[in-house]
Amino acid sequence: MTQLECNQVLLVDDDPAVLEATRQWLELSDIQVLTFDDPLIAEEHLDADFPGILVSDIRMPGISGIQLMAQVQEKVPGLPIILITGHGDIPMAVEAIRNGAWDFLEKPFDPERLEEIIRKALITRSLQLENNRLRAAMHDPVKKRLLGKSQAMVTLRQQVQRLAKVQANILIHGETGAGKEAVARSLHECSPRANKPFVAINCGALTHELVESELFGHRKGAFTGAVESRQGKLELASGGTLFLDEIESMPLPVQIKLLRALQEQQIERIGSNQLIDLDLIIISATKIDLLELAEQGQFREDLYYRLAVAELSIPPLRERQEDILMLFEHFVQQATEVHDLTSNQPDADYCRALLQNPWRGNVRELRNKATRFALGLESPNQDSHSSESNSSLATQLEAYERLLISQALIRHQGNIQQVLEELQLPRRTLNQKMLRLGLQRDQLLSEKETP
Repeated sequence: MTQLECNQVLLVDDDPAVLEATRQWLELSDIQVLTFDDPLIAEEHLDADFPGILVSDIRMPGISGIQLMAQVQEKVPGLPIILITGHGDIPMAVEAIRNGAWDFLEKPFDPERLEEIIRKALITRSLQLENNRLRAAMHDPVKKRLLGKSQAMVTLRQQVQRLAKVQANILIHGETGAGKEAVARSLHECSPRANKPFVAINCGALTHELVESELFGHRKGAFTGAVESRQGKLELASGGTLFLDEIESMPLPVQIKLLRALQEQQIERIGSNQLIDLDLIIISATKIDLLELAEQGQFREDLYYRLAVAELSIPPLRERQEDILMLFEHFVQQATEVHDLTSNQPDADYCRALLQNPWRGNVRELRNKATRFALGLESPNQDSHSSESNSSLATQLEAYERLLISQALIRHQGNIQQVLEELQLPRRTLNQKMLRLGLQRDQLLSEKETP
């Protein structure tokens, strides 16, 4: 979670003049403010995911700021709370600090000092929420494996969580490098079979003979080189999940044998007449249309319907641009930790190049590029040939800001409300930035439509 996403202050005071003056000052500094003169109503707006902090006067009718703090601490442990106190209440405020308040200010307070304290508290709150998110992700295999904030990825995660509970064979569609195995593992880890084996085989990486042996196993002496009996992947996966990647590459004779195994829920090892019972879910993955292959006689249609009881499609990376920079940062961080490196940050031109890349290799290609970047094999400026590569930090940040806002306007077809939600900006701030950066919504949209 970025600091922009954690940018709210819930302000409580029974003096309307103080509320209004403080609200105006903070909003001029791009801090979102929710004002309340009733502490109990204010408390109703707080929960564990509240993206901000609480600022409250101590002396109020009904319940005091100290009592409000105690109730909030029980409801949202760790939420930064700043207290505003009169001169005579300083000992009470000091005691509140001992009891967990973030800080306090004495009236009349310097608004710049209040803003400074609030910004530090918001940074702490951002870190709290990010840590909460990471802890939750550690226990959520779908969020851990299927990263992305785009609507396409949100929908995919929801589909995975729903289908994982259904004991049915699933076919995954996706381009090379899109993350088909990650989806398959997420389906398994969210299923009732999560504690059973997950066995994977790439049908495109093996010869006809090896595919059959790998799937069904063999008896000792069944063919040249079979020096001992061996279990196949179907047998090893029994009770759990078998993942068949590049299913379109499976030879037709093996397809026929697999179809029979699925119908009978039994197999025989090569060279053996002994039947072995199966109990497993098969998740298959393909990058091409299997029904088109079936029409060409290269894939069995009856096997397709056995494998595709349910289907999932993974969107290509180029169709979810809002995930690119987040994924790149994630992979860079992973690489720096694995190789014990100092983290490096891409500049605006490099980020622009990332967003404009067609990513034919999808997430796999992005991960490779991020690793090379972390290892210092790619310069942040290597894709830039303009004088901007030597420009000041302010100029680079402005270019990057212009790019993000332009992309958001184009992505949401000029819908300002959706842009505000994505960028987590107040309406006035967005308007000011567009004016300063010379961005015009209609011009951007017309340029997008021009071939």
